Amino acid sequence: MRSGLRRARRGIALGCYNLGVWFVVLLLSFPLLWMVVTALKPRSEALGFPPTLWPNAVTFEHFHRLLFDTPFLAFFANSLIVACSTTLLVMTVALFGAYSLARFHYPGRRLLGHLVLFTYLLPSTVVLVPLYLIIIGLGLSNSLAGLVLVYTSFALPFALWLLHSFVASMPIGIEEAARIDGAGRMGAFFDVVLPAAMPGLISTSLFTFILSWNEYLFALVFINDTRQKTLPTGVTALLNDSMNVEWSLLMAASVLITVPVLLLFAFLQKHLTRGFGAGGVKG
Repeated sequence: MRSGLRRARRGIALGCYNLGVWFVVLLLSFPLLWMVVTALKPRSEALGFPPTLWPNAVTFEHFHRLLFDTPFLAFFANSLIVACSTTLLVMTVALFGAYSLARFHYPGRRLLGHLVLFTYLLPSTVVLVPLYLIIIGLGLSNSLAGLVLVYTSFALPFALWLLHSFVASMPIGIEEAARIDGAGRMGAFFDVVLPAAMPGLISTSLFTFILSWNEYLFALVFINDTRQKTLPTGVTALLNDSMNVEWSLLMAASVLITVPVLLLFAFLQKHLTRGFGAGGVKG
């Protein structure tokens, strides 16, 4: 009797917990739902009052206008180039740097690691002017290459320390066994360390990609040429050309900007959780 009552209470508690979780999920997902629904509404219905949740007539005219009547695809290509280039550069430097901090012993190693981490603690607005002067001095102003270097300076410290924790948590005996079998230092690195560090690389790459994909302030300051603009600044400039904000067009642009990130999360979710979990084992 008591065991049955206890099981009933547990079932009720579990049901209430699940309802609460789903309520929070739906509450947090509502802005995304509203974004998609508004993008599919005709303009007259999107501005109608009272607002309706579901469109009476679904239309894709806003997506068609965005893709064929505006330079949205050029902005998309620029963002893709910047995000992929930044991710590749950050991952290359961070992986070798993390391996150096975790495996080699040389004077100033800890101080160097702490100085790199310290740069991540500085507010972005503090380094805006110095970075701008450096980019101008390198002759990379108003270019995607300059923007890649700027984003690398922000993403590299976090990526370096996350990968450092991941590499440091790996047993060094695996590398020593590979070297005993005849592999050199670089051979053991590419054959043993790199495959084992893949979850950490994927999670760090995703963080770097999202940072480069969504960044607005530095893209606004460093890029003035419309042909070189990325999505955040390009879409903003596109909508500011008119007196009235076309909300349906803005929501259509937001949907297309969000889709690549959602797809990355969907395909890399398993590696993402494994990478962040493993990176916190040993500091």
